[in-house]
Parts: sequence; C-alpha cells; structure tokens
Amino acid sequence: MKQFIKISLFLHLSLMGFYSMASDIKVIASVAFKDAYLAMQPEFEQSSSHKVTTLWLPTVEIMSRLKAGETADLVIISSSGLEDLVKLGKIKPASLQPYVKSGIGIGMQKGSIKPDIRTSDSLKQALLNAKSVAYSTGPSGVYLVSLFEKMGITQALAPKLKIIQGEPVGAVVQRGDAEIGLQQIPEILSVPSIDYVGPLPADIQSITVFSFGVHEGVRDQEAVKAWIKALTSNAAVPQIQKYGLDPAW
Repeated sequence: MKQFIKISLFLHLSLMGFYSMASDIKVIASVAFKDAYLAMQPEFEQSSSHKVTTLWLPTVEIMSRLKAGETADLVIISSSGLEDLVKLGKIKPASLQPYVKSGIGIGMQKGSIKPDIRTSDSLKQALLNAKSVAYSTGPSGVYLVSLFEKMGITQALAPKLKIIQGEPVGAVVQRGDAEIGLQQIPEILSVPSIDYVGPLPADIQSITVFSFGVHEGVRDQEAVKAWIKALTSNAAVPQIQKYGLDPAW
C-alpha cells in the first residue's frame, strides 16, 4: 500500500511538473502565411501542451501597435519591418530568423476573362484597361506604389485605385468592388471564390521574406523556440508550398 501511495504521489507530482511547463505563446503576425501556419498549430499544441494565440493584423497596424508599447512573445512580419523594430529595442537582434518568402500575385472575379500578364508591358496594359485596381497596405502595396511610378502609370491609375486594409484584397474582388486585385500570392489564394490569374512577371516581381523575431518582453523563450522549430520543420514544407509560399530558412 505504501509503495502504491509513493508511486501515485510521484505520478501526480510529475504531471504537475509537466503541465507547469506548458506556456501560452502570444504571437502577432502578418496574414500572408496564415493558412500554412494554422495547419501546423494543432499538432504542435497537442505534442507540446503549449497553447498558441495569434493576432493576425496588417503589417502597418502591427508596427503601430508594437511601437506604441504592445507586447508579444513572437512577432512574424517582413524582415525589413523586424529590422526597424530591432532598432527601436522591441525585438531581440539575435532572434531574427527567416521563415517564408512570397511573391505578388493577381486575382480577379470567378469566370473573368484573364488578361495577359506574362510581361511587364502586358501587365501595364491590363492595369490601364481595368476599371478598378485594389492592393493592400502591406509590403506588397509599398512595392506596387513604386512599381506604378516606375511604369509611368501612377497618374492614370489614381482615380481607380483602392487601397485595402483589414481584409484580403481578394474579398474586395469577390464582392465586385475591384476588377483586379494584387497582393501576396498566398493571400490571393486564401480567397478560393476568385480566380488566381498568376504572379507578376519575373523581371518586376518582388519577393518578401517574412521572418521570426522574439520580443524583448518574451515570457517563455524556450516555448517560443519550440514553436519556431515546428514551423520550420520538414513536415512544414508541404504546407508552406501548398499555399503559394517557399521556405526561407
């Protein structure tokens, strides 16, 4: 009986110790890789007992919140954004680690006649011919503003441009509020009720690298490292590629 009590007590204390090691991981992230990321979460939480809570926001809002003092354990946004946060003392410099990379794609309403976008000249003509063009405020949008300027079509596009924040550009296209939508490829693919036309031509494509950055206020760094390890495992690669991304590690 005494032996049984000792074993029971040992198991009870062991379980208490196990559960005390489980952490709540708070993440703030760009929506560009949301679907691939979420596909990995259930298995990680089950195997580690950690719980991951992710706040999905446009990059502009993420930067604004973190600069204003909001904290998280892990931040996943464009590498350039993280570098700015490092300079502000918000992110641990040594923690930066590439995660995924994505190009910019084009979406249109289901069944639309797709324009030729194989070259920069044909894309330029497609944009000029469109009744309305939507793009996001994220890294892709910043690049597109400079691309339109380079193409010499900024003034011509101005009356029909729609700058989108807080929802996928594809959702705007789906409603018919924009004829053509441009955003990160996985974000276009995340709205299956529209047609994916294709990526920008290679000579004018812009690849954004999204990276991990551990916040200076991280509560359980080992738990965060475990989540990063799961997201960059061999098992993660098919999920990443399924949603139009490429591994960057």
